[in-house]
Amino acid sequence: MINAYEYFKNHPKFNKLVGNEFLFVEYKCPINIEEYQLWIENHLITYVISGKKDWITSKKTHKLSTGDALFVRKGVYTTRQYLESDYCVMLFFINDEFIKRFITENPSFKRELNQKIEHNQIFDITTNDVFKTLIESIFHYLKQGKEIPKELVEIKFKELLFNIVLNSNNNEILFFFNSLTQNTKATIEYIMTENFQYDLKIVDFAKLCGKSLSSFKREFKACFNTTPNRWLINKRLEHSKMLLLGTNLTVSEIGYECGFKNSSHFIQAFKKKVSVTPNKFRTFKKEA
Repeated sequence: MINAYEYFKNHPKFNKLVGNEFLFVEYKCPINIEEYQLWIENHLITYVISGKKDWITSKKTHKLSTGDALFVRKGVYTTRQYLESDYCVMLFFINDEFIKRFITENPSFKRELNQKIEHNQIFDITTNDVFKTLIESIFHYLKQGKEIPKELVEIKFKELLFNIVLNSNNNEILFFFNSLTQNTKATIEYIMTENFQYDLKIVDFAKLCGKSLSSFKREFKACFNTTPNRWLINKRLEHSKMLLLGTNLTVSEIGYECGFKNSSHFIQAFKKKVSVTPNKFRTFKKEA
């Protein structure tokens, strides 16, 4: 599964502006790619210049067309393109630290948070003429084809965030920005529970949490009182039991849905934990 942020940052063919905590990219999606799964270690603002695409989460499908914009939280996603039209988009990757600093530097945007609120994975962005003019100005900088000062890139990024949060229709995004200033435990819990079923490496989960591998393992242990590997196996096996009893998926399909590398790995892990194979578990429970 591709890390979209690293892909765009390191690939030489894209028009882009790169900073330490942000990345602008112009992207024209190949017409032959219909459905694709990816993960992003930084949050993403995406603005459609032309074409149509769906961003799919477990809870909702967001349909995008020309002029639409989304704020996408770091995580794992499936995208679906409509092959009858070219798809061109501006991508703005931004990390937690940049957003935290933006809120800290602008106290008028600080909000009291309800700890029980569950934030969406993807937020629709309400845009206006100023937002679109700002996008066009960034687009023109990309087209110049020469080095742009990082200070200017940062100013443009802050302009973009100002425009979003000053629009009252985007209050949910502002509240999410404020939530990033909260404790690390909540961040790790959310990232892990939302993405455990994907076949990512431990170092990838650390990136999603904005941590070095050593910091992630230490903070994970403090949060869950176990190691990431053990937690992932147990979480995936518990999820597999639900799928075995609640769906007609094959054992191979369930293993894939739960993040195991292959069906033999799934069967081996399941038998070690439950003492019977997935098929026997399904049969015993349904006969009981």
